[in-house]
Amino acid sequence: NLPASPQSGDQVSFIDLKGTFDTNNLTISRNGKKIMGLSEDLVVTQENAGLSLVFTNNTDGWRLINN
Repeated sequence: NLPASPQSGDQVSFIDLKGTFDTNNLTISRNGKKIMGLSEDLVVTQENAGLSLVFTNNTDGWRLINN
């Protein structure tokens, strides 16, 4: 779950250390805030993925800063 009360500039990162996101998907729960402007959880299915999100504001929510 992402933080329920994030502040602008807060960042979180995720990395697939075991290379299994293709068979054991990572679901990032938005916890009430948007992700990339959408009101849905983010599901990562790419093996060996690494990504970071930064919280911008309540309109856009969490934004992808690298992948």
